[in-house]
Amino acid sequence: MDWTASARELTTLADPTRARILRIIRESADGRALVGNLAETLALRQPTVSHHMKALLADGIVTREPDGRRVWYAIAPAHRERVDALLGDVEIDTFEPDLDRIATDLALRFRGVFSPETVAATVQESFDLLARTDTSTTLGSRTATFTAARLDALASDSDSGSDGPPTVLFVCVQNAGRSQLAGGILRQLAGDRVIVRTAGSAPAPDVRSSIATALEEIGVALGGEFPKPLTDDAVRAADVVVTMGCGDACPIYPGRRYLDWDLDDPVGKSLDRIREIRNDIDTRVRSLLADLIPES
Repeated sequence: MDWTASARELTTLADPTRARILRIIRESADGRALVGNLAETLALRQPTVSHHMKALLADGIVTREPDGRRVWYAIAPAHRERVDALLGDVEIDTFEPDLDRIATDLALRFRGVFSPETVAATVQESFDLLARTDTSTTLGSRTATFTAARLDALASDSDSGSDGPPTVLFVCVQNAGRSQLAGGILRQLAGDRVIVRTAGSAPAPDVRSSIATALEEIGVALGGEFPKPLTDDAVRAADVVVTMGCGDACPIYPGRRYLDWDLDDPVGKSLDRIREIRNDIDTRVRSLLADLIPES
């Protein structure tokens, strides 16, 4: 066995972006993909995707098939088992969340607050919203989490006169960068003193690995956070809505405080630049927290 080559291949496959590229290729209808389509799905620049494809191609993990001006990439037959071991063996086209079970469990959780019919309808709508961009095998748990958050928001909106903690909603375009940085930092600083939610006007499939890295560096865990579509119930339940480059996508409701933070989009930026954006957000979040919960 060529141990040097094997170690190099494992290093190549360990990169989270390359793992996502391989998953998209494996789960495509004909088992192949174009760089342009990969870049669009991943919300990355084509040169960035091309860089990763060159690394995968150099180690023989993918094959390259010219088709006129286009070039298709597919997983090399010799590496299918290794890729399956990395990604897991569940095929997306055979995976269907049990929405009835999810609705039944959430109806028990929200018993006395919402009817089973309302819960079931929210489960279905939440699944439909997420399924537009989310093709992962975690769609079931994400549907349950997203539905529960929406029902919590609806419940808090109906009890808007309560003296509970303030709610802050961070909104950016893809809910995969700026809003996740802000949400993670505020959760870390505020704990249960502030309810933190995030959303995107055009959510990406996943939070970018570089964002998770930038948060991990300062001791903030991304946890189970994932991109979520912007919904009216999230805005209605918020005391403060912070937008970051999403234009007029956010609905306006009276009684809410709206802030617009002019921040550079981290898409395609170096980790050093993402750190600068993170630090800028950190300063703004600390100022917002001091305003929401003044020190006694």
